[in-house]
Amino acid sequence: MSKTKYTYAVARIRALEVSLLTNAVIEQLLACKSAEQALQLLVEKGWGDLTAGTLDADEVLNKEEEKMWQTIREVAPDMHVFDVLSLPKTLSQSEKQQSKKCVRKWRIKTLFYDDCEIPGEEMFALVQNKEFDKLPGNMPATAREAFDTLLHTRDGQLCDLIIDRATLEAMLEAGKKSGEKIIEEYAQTAVAIADIKIAVRSQKTGKNAEFMKKAMVNCSEINVDQLTQAALAGAEEIAQYLEETSYRESADALRISPSAFERWCDNKMTDSMRSQKYESFSVGPLLAYLLARQNEIKTVRIILTGKQNEFPDEAIRERIREMYV
Repeated sequence: MSKTKYTYAVARIRALEVSLLTNAVIEQLLACKSAEQALQLLVEKGWGDLTAGTLDADEVLNKEEEKMWQTIREVAPDMHVFDVLSLPKTLSQSEKQQSKKCVRKWRIKTLFYDDCEIPGEEMFALVQNKEFDKLPGNMPATAREAFDTLLHTRDGQLCDLIIDRATLEAMLEAGKKSGEKIIEEYAQTAVAIADIKIAVRSQKTGKNAEFMKKAMVNCSEINVDQLTQAALAGAEEIAQYLEETSYRESADALRISPSAFERWCDNKMTDSMRSQKYESFSVGPLLAYLLARQNEIKTVRIILTGKQNEFPDEAIRERIREMYV
């Protein structure tokens, strides 16, 4: 494909990057006395639907996600390269939430996603009617396994494990199929961080080796067997294992606090994209923009939730993420 394939798209993204939230804006949001005041500041900066006439946090944040994907759909020559980002939502709604709703005979609107390959209501109908073969990629087999597991065991956690592992495997496969080095690298990093999170949480909750090995997926940087053994030995052993990998900075975050570790996970993804600021002829800047928007939406949600619950500013600050710009 021509080297200029992404020239127009990157030009559009560069123009949009100036409206991304900066660290200075995040400080302004932190300085707001209430969630309502912070939300008003966001609306003044163009967030949400200005015609809606309401100030609902969830509606504003959901609208920003819609805008984000609409922008990419308008400029991207090929949306399939972004499957690695949309797969978690597609798999989540097709199998995890929808399977549970079908078994329990109830449905909740907020469990649906429409900004992925199959809209929520359509996905609900497919799973409710057990039309698993109409699902894309590796979903049919995974959906059947998760659905049958939930029916026979009523073990939601086991169902989640099946789906989460399939999601990680699908992300790695989508990264390879994209034909884009930056997309494949993103998939590898995302799966590695997911593995580390699984190990940390499993160690805290006393999960056994069988559980961890079923949940984690080998990738280029993480050896599941070694990470599992470290988790069985203790939190410090996880940190020591990570110090021997390219994710050594996560060891320091782990030793500080759980929130510092979660913050490191998101910051790692943002930092991995910073080089794309200087790229003009690849999909990289589009991926970086998507991740930057996801990161700022997550950060705003943390701030709004913290203020709604009257958390101290320092407690909120510990959890907020670094901005891309």
